Amino acid sequence: QVQLVESGGGLVQAGGSLRLSCAASGRTFSINAMYWFRQAPGKEREFVAGLSWSGSSTYYRSSVKGRFTVSRDNAKNTVYLQMNSLKPEDTAVYYCAADRNFIVAATTADYWGQGTQVTVSS
Repeated sequence: QVQLVESGGGLVQAGGSLRLSCAASGRTFSINAMYWFRQAPGKEREFVAGLSWSGSSTYYRSSVKGRFTVSRDNAKNTVYLQMNSLKPEDTAVYYCAADRNFIVAATTADYWGQGTQVTVSS
């Protein structure tokens, strides 16, 4: 099993920044990809960004490209989502996820964190 613990959500004004963290533990050797998803009220969950476990490949949904950056700290087994120029439409619960395979624009994953709320006020 892999455990994922997210942190870093909160309330920010439009145009501001937040950094989400996701600490992975357990059988991390089985992971080949880390993802960030989000789900806004009344909407379906959507893929936000993905990172191969080696860090060599990244992928973003078009609406966040150029504003969000996914990265990882190998020593800490932690993945980050740096979110800049935030917009009210970015408001959602953000979930960290891990998978045994790296799939561009994944729709699901093997392991999930508990989610962290991000609220962007206008």
